[in-house]
Amino acid sequence: MNVALRTGITIDQFLAWEHRQELRYEFDGFQPVAMPGGTEAHAGIQRNLIIALGTRLRGQPCRPYGSELKIEVAGRIRYPDAFVICTPVPPRSTVVQDPVVVFEILSAGTAHTDVVTKNAEYRATPSIQRYVILTQTDAGATVFSRKGEDWVAEIVQADDVLRLNEIGIEIPLAEIYADIALVGEDAEDA
Repeated sequence: MNVALRTGITIDQFLAWEHRQELRYEFDGFQPVAMPGGTEAHAGIQRNLIIALGTRLRGQPCRPYGSELKIEVAGRIRYPDAFVICTPVPPRSTVVQDPVVVFEILSAGTAHTDVVTKNAEYRATPSIQRYVILTQTDAGATVFSRKGEDWVAEIVQADDVLRLNEIGIEIPLAEIYADIALVGEDAEDA
């Protein structure tokens, strides 16, 4: 049997290549993966999240970022919907290596990657203490956090408070979903 072996690229090769692209790509450890577009609900949830984080963290050493910066996790490059970092970031940096809390907004097109693949990558990254997956179909989140050597999941619902002990803040989940028309279970979303 004749099998052609594909060789992947390195992170440095990916970053040099991506810098020349008009669109954004993640790096899955082997090849570039195009970033899909999002919905209005996705954009609204992301906006509310960044505002809530920014307001609570103003004047603190930890800072929130949206999907304009990349993070390096487990030999991959990702653009999470939001993340918080508590160490200084040089002004010209485009890649951050030690996020503390990471947020992804779940959609039909990215669900498997967010729940399975990225979850494993974030769990394998020691600096990440909490991974929050927000839904677009209803006001809710699945929150993974470190408890000793374990990676523990908890469900946070609409009337609950999202406790982010690692960065010393709490956000009512309803605030993240304020003024958002959720897409519903049967809707097509990005």
